[in-house]
Amino acid sequence: MNLGRPRAVPYTDQPDGLTGIDKRPADGPVRVAAPGTKGSGASGLAGDAVCDVRHHGGDHQAVYAMAREDLDAWERELGRPLTNGSFGENLTTSGVDVSGALIGERWRVGPRVVLEVTSGRIPCLTFQGHMGEQGWVKRFTRRAAPGAYLRVIEAGEIRAGDAVEIVHRPGHDITVALQFRAVTTERELLPLLPAAGAALHPEALAVARAYLEKYGAGGPSGGRTDSPDGTGQGRANSI
Repeated sequence: MNLGRPRAVPYTDQPDGLTGIDKRPADGPVRVAAPGTKGSGASGLAGDAVCDVRHHGGDHQAVYAMAREDLDAWERELGRPLTNGSFGENLTTSGVDVSGALIGERWRVGPRVVLEVTSGRIPCLTFQGHMGEQGWVKRFTRRAAPGAYLRVIEAGEIRAGDAVEIVHRPGHDITVALQFRAVTTERELLPLLPAAGAALHPEALAVARAYLEKYGAGGPSGGRTDSPDGTGQGRANSI
């Protein structure tokens, strides 16, 4: 379990230059609760800094989880160690297929807290600056293992070492990885996303509905529409 403190860096577009992406393991229990609407609410974890509430935090991005197994794969590729929290994640999980989770899947963390998967994390230039890797946004996007944002269904306290139990799986097949690909490099997948229902992050649902309204289920000729940074939708849903 990882928390960030505000830190001044040269690679964020925040007017004050602060970011909370540099997250470190927390000692002791941490309160988890719904933080409120995006733009006013921040992190779902008490003591975790979200400095740019335009793009980060809020109820649908209250908690960010990343699989330790994915960090291990990046360690091998990058040739350097990645501690828990290196990707700005609040929860570093073990034994959970985070990017393979279904939108709307619910996890019980510890004895009380219930979280619901909403979407994948879209990389941004702050993430690239934090990692210090040239072309990191496109590289991370190509991997399509973004980790998951979650909303808080039942509040409570969690601590490092708590068990994560999947207590509900919805009846569709829209995974975090598929949703991520749809809003980034494979826009022809967007018509599939509404099947995830109300659990889907509303910004991703709006993108899918706009696509359907404009092109229909068949999509435009060629199918693919990338944004200049290669992520397909700029900075929406980034951490």
